Amino acid sequence: MLKRIISAVVALAIFVPVIILGGIYFKVAVSILSVLAYKELLDLKENVREIPNAIKAVGLLNLLLIVFFAYSKFEITLGILYKGLAVMLISLLIPTLFYKDNKYTTREAFYLTGIVSFLGLVFTNFIYIRNLSIHCFVYLLLICALTDAFAMFTGMLIGKHKVTPNISPKKTIEGCFGGAIIGTTVAVIYYSNLIGKFSIKLCLITLLLSIVDQFGDLFFSKIKRENKIKDFSNIMPGHGGVLDRLDSLCFVSIVYLIFISII
Repeated sequence: MLKRIISAVVALAIFVPVIILGGIYFKVAVSILSVLAYKELLDLKENVREIPNAIKAVGLLNLLLIVFFAYSKFEITLGILYKGLAVMLISLLIPTLFYKDNKYTTREAFYLTGIVSFLGLVFTNFIYIRNLSIHCFVYLLLICALTDAFAMFTGMLIGKHKVTPNISPKKTIEGCFGGAIIGTTVAVIYYSNLIGKFSIKLCLITLLLSIVDQFGDLFFSKIKRENKIKDFSNIMPGHGGVLDRLDSLCFVSIVYLIFISII
């Protein structure tokens, strides 16, 4: 427990100032996190063979180009660079033609393009939302942090009915309701006081984001279950890796940007 507390304090000491400062500081920090997340997904060897180091480097370069240089005149819906995606596809798919003895096959190529596309989308979203407003970014952090925390607390106190015992044995229906209620309530209060006006629509959107948060958590739990690992890495002792901490925010940020693009 002490190790977990120390890790959390260190992480907060690093990232709270970065979030407040925003701008290039936040962009650099997010880019570093994207690199660490990229490594975590590459380290999953259950469903993909070892990828040549040169191809890993090409994938990493593409990811950084998408994340760090997003939002130019070439951007398409939700900020993903069309040019960046096009270059990524060409640079990761075409090399399969030149590797012999199945050292780099189309299977690994599509696995890698999937990783880069997903992480590029997610970490670009973080930058875009922070650039919109620090309060919008904190609003999403509140939804994720409070939903996850109170889902766990409620589940420990009164949880009886398992949601998906084969994926996350400790997650309960009662915990999901408790997390959604607290996460939605506090986030709506924050939004109403610092961003916009209170409305039923705000409550419904926040509730949906809280539900998405829990689906995101389950999705990444399924990845870990399928690959027989407890955490994606041990970069934060007691907490796991980047994707262990940002799993829910990944999906919440995607759905949030869909909302603000159509409402």
